[in-house]
Amino acid sequence: MKRGFYTIMTAQFFSSLADNALFVVAVELLRTRGAPEWQSAALVPMFALFYVVLAPFVGAFADARPKGRVMFVSNAIKVVGCLLMLTSLHPLLAYAIVGLGAAAYSPAKYGILTELLPPSQLVKANGWIEGLTIASIILGVVLGGQLVGPLVSGRLLALELQVPGLGLAINTPAEAAIALLVPVYGLAAWFNTRIPRTGAALRHMPANPLALLPDFWICNGRLWRDRLGQISLSTTTLFWGVSGNLRYIVLAWAAAALGYSTTQASSLVGVVAIGTAVGAVAASLRMRLEHATRVMPLGVAMGLLVVLMNFIDNVWVAVPFLIALGGLGGFLVVPMNALLQHRGHNLMGAGRSIAVQNFNEQACILGLGFLYSFSTGVGLSAFGAITAFGLIVAGVMWLIQRWHRHNERVHPHELERLLEIARRDDLHG
Repeated sequence: MKRGFYTIMTAQFFSSLADNALFVVAVELLRTRGAPEWQSAALVPMFALFYVVLAPFVGAFADARPKGRVMFVSNAIKVVGCLLMLTSLHPLLAYAIVGLGAAAYSPAKYGILTELLPPSQLVKANGWIEGLTIASIILGVVLGGQLVGPLVSGRLLALELQVPGLGLAINTPAEAAIALLVPVYGLAAWFNTRIPRTGAALRHMPANPLALLPDFWICNGRLWRDRLGQISLSTTTLFWGVSGNLRYIVLAWAAAALGYSTTQASSLVGVVAIGTAVGAVAASLRMRLEHATRVMPLGVAMGLLVVLMNFIDNVWVAVPFLIALGGLGGFLVVPMNALLQHRGHNLMGAGRSIAVQNFNEQACILGLGFLYSFSTGVGLSAFGAITAFGLIVAGVMWLIQRWHRHNERVHPHELERLLEIARRDDLHG
């Protein structure tokens, strides 16, 4: 791997660490303030909101500037969102600002990989960066849970923390935890300044941002019409749509099935992430880009395993089960994500393709999150939500498999041409 790749990984680790710790802390902040349960569930779609709204613009923004600089600005926006959570602004709105920073960060984070590395290293690179991201999820959710737990929070409050220059009062464990996460985002921003220029040509961004809308929809349609792009895009869209909401569902399930607090339940989210990290690294070592579509049956199996969560009420059974569930997801998403990046880079450029990917995936998170929040508001239990999510994953993945089999029968020559591009570094881009 090129030297700059490790700087990207380090910056991504600290940014993701803070993101995941902040999610757990935000749940506790809402519960501390007596917010209804549906508002905690709504954190997931609120984080996804700007991914969807700004999708036509953030990809072009990432392609028009050095991606390290884009990642720096994005982390600065996350810092602003954190600080707003300490004010009288509603935590859901402040959390949406953090989501705005994440929406701008993602096209640069993944887009720079296709600029820095050839196709033969994309699966490996995705495996390691996803593995490191998952490690940051594990540490992040555990860190967030511990920061709001009685042991650590008591010591933090005893320090009488203040935000320098702003004079914001820190009165609760959740607020003290948020104040400590601001420097973590700052550290990620510093590493962003160390990311080298890749030498890739910058793409002009029009003076009128609205002119990007037709271009975005053309790019979106181009990726959905591509015989490999449509399969990888639909698979990753479904996976992240469900995974994004499953993070909160595991917290709710642990409270309902095991009687866990936020601190205890956050550890189980980390357990899922451990399995995902193992699966991601295994996929990076064993899978090749041209074989990515072979992992689709794992998506059906993953959906069925989600349903089986309803029958678990013992933590010693839950831990290995959740590791296996995460492992299937990690092995599924890494090669599919790499294939999607490869096709998007060839069709429209790295930043735009990642923006299209984010739009579809986050729209799925937004839609499923809205349904879950609405269902929670009208009384649906965590067990009912888990059943619905599992059946959705298994059923839709089965349909995606049928779609790919249809393409193999009807468009074999086109698929072979695209796979040949995936096999050869000299045809990349």
